[in-house]
Amino acid sequence: MARIVVDWRGSGDFRTVQEAVMAAPEHSEERTVIEIRKGLYEEKIIVPDSRKSISFIGESREGTVLVSSDYANMPGPDGQKLGNERSASTFVYADDFYAERLTFSNQAGLYKGQAVALAVSGDRAVFRDVCIRGNQDTLYTPGQGRQYYENCFIEGTVDFIFGSATAVFEGCELHSIRRHNGYVTAAATTEEQPYGYVFINCKLTGAAPEHTVSLGRPWKPYAKVVFIDSWMDRHIRPEGWDNWRDTERERTATFAEYGSKGPGARPAERASWAKKLGRPEAGGIKAAALRGSDGWDPAMTVTSNA
Repeated sequence: MARIVVDWRGSGDFRTVQEAVMAAPEHSEERTVIEIRKGLYEEKIIVPDSRKSISFIGESREGTVLVSSDYANMPGPDGQKLGNERSASTFVYADDFYAERLTFSNQAGLYKGQAVALAVSGDRAVFRDVCIRGNQDTLYTPGQGRQYYENCFIEGTVDFIFGSATAVFEGCELHSIRRHNGYVTAAATTEEQPYGYVFINCKLTGAAPEHTVSLGRPWKPYAKVVFIDSWMDRHIRPEGWDNWRDTERERTATFAEYGSKGPGARPAERASWAKKLGRPEAGGIKAAALRGSDGWDPAMTVTSNA
């Protein structure tokens, strides 16, 4: 297992995370662990698909911060608007990525619109004990890869977890900040995918006003989002779900809950078109969503003992 140390003060192998990423071997099956010392790393980071099996290991979740301030409507070097993808502070295209004990952030600000903190399109990605901070469109999950988030903190306003990947969130806090008319998720799951977003034992908190945030709306017609045994505060709307002004999507989307708790859990008042979910076995759903044809289990992902 190769190790690279990043320290903005100059005491490591590199001062920037991007330099460390590009120093990792291409198309390698051996894991490269990039240890990132405490500090504010103001840079755009891209993990290209040629740099697979990379780990980002921070010194502390709040103390190691990867951040930029780009937003979708700002002009890029070519004079064209960046758009969501190019606005990302960190974009992971590579498979088998792992991150632990750090923060991915976009500081574009509440009124700049769409501004991605973290985008992940690679397969078999794992995030443990990380913060993902932004406003609109915080976490972007394009493609149809598999992703696992454990004990993470994710914040935003509108559609702050969005995309088409299959992703399981376990023991995470989803925090809606300072704005009404918010949406936690905007899934774009395809009809062929059996699972979209699965939230297990999560906590939905918020500084948004009471009854102003929906659990999700369908970015694409066959969006799939399930909450299992999760706690919800009073910022969640009683109806729970939004059809994105398209009643036809009420027929095709799969939005469901089981075992929701807290003042925002009001099953009798949920949208009538939300699906009914029987008692699930959380571990079974997690395994079914992530195993794929290769039998992937995120618990077996090689990590660091740092």
